Amino acid sequence: MKKGKSLEDGAKLEIIFVGRSNVGKSSFIRDFTGKKKVRVGKRPGVTLIPHHIRYSDMLITDMPGFGFMSGVHDSKQNIVKDTIIEYIEDNSDRINMAVMIVDGATFLDLVERWNARNEIPIDIEMFDFLREMGIDTVVAVNKIDKINPDELEMTLDGIADCLGMMPPWRQWLDTIAPITVKKGDTKALRGLIRKRLHDAKRDDLFKYIPNSK
Repeated sequence: MKKGKSLEDGAKLEIIFVGRSNVGKSSFIRDFTGKKKVRVGKRPGVTLIPHHIRYSDMLITDMPGFGFMSGVHDSKQNIVKDTIIEYIEDNSDRINMAVMIVDGATFLDLVERWNARNEIPIDIEMFDFLREMGIDTVVAVNKIDKINPDELEMTLDGIADCLGMMPPWRQWLDTIAPITVKKGDTKALRGLIRKRLHDAKRDDLFKYIPNSK
């Protein structure tokens, strides 16, 4: 890129990553692309703008983390949500795929707390919004190593159900990818991303992304 030129200029395809703060978005992108300089936040609520990585005419975009952030004023949290929605609306024609990363170990408890207040969790709102925008959306269920192995299937079924996908979750293997980023167990998500690129007839972009581990 020439100095002063935006990474977005001329991009024809984009994969965006969305999710709550500290669910592992930036860590996955760093692992996925091999880019060790991708910013990984130590404190939620710091990043308010999308961060891009550019390969050929493809953008990989790390969106700001949304939802409740300890120590961050409500108005700032709303700004983050509005920023994400506005960005997606403005660039929907270019966005080929969205990856929504959730914390598998806490997701169902979070949904239960919101339901008790007769409110819809922002994760579910975001998933529905992406679908309404016509964006192919994959749900990466991170931190599955923190789930009791005997309860894993039930938990994944519950997550699928909360997002409007009738259990069992295994009938949604093209949409739900269980992963553990910290342990390098990201094969399921990598495979779904590569499949989307293949379906878009962009196998040429595989060379920029390390093979599945």
